[in-house]
Amino acid sequence: MTLGLINANPVVHAKKERIARSEDPHGDDAVDPLEIYDILLLLLLIVFHLSVLSEESITVDEKLGRILITFTPTIQHCSMATVIGLCLRVKLKEFFPPHFKVDIKVAPGSHADEESVNKQLNDKERVAAALENPNLRQLVDDFQ
Repeated sequence: MTLGLINANPVVHAKKERIARSEDPHGDDAVDPLEIYDILLLLLLIVFHLSVLSEESITVDEKLGRILITFTPTIQHCSMATVIGLCLRVKLKEFFPPHFKVDIKVAPGSHADEESVNKQLNDKERVAAALENPNLRQLVDDFQ
């Protein structure tokens, strides 16, 4: 069996204009999509250039304590979709208190196994089991 690139010719998107903050980002404890985007940008700069994630794909509801991250794999059969989602979850867990519920999903219609990937990324037991795998844990840690 020969191994090759799954997506040998990814589309690299132009950098978009940033949304300006109107207030001091450290002035209060409010969470906004731009803050989450900045945290994740440090983690996955290359993934962002492939437009896997954007500021618009992040929703925050502070009243309910919910964060929804929707990312778009580069191809329908992306084998790294669960790893990307797991990296996003681990990174966000470092920055936000436990009362925030984080949902991570692939964009509707963007992955051939969308339902299964979403289920894996949002099931606490599956996430915990995945992080017990030393090889997968090392991959997640290296991403950070």
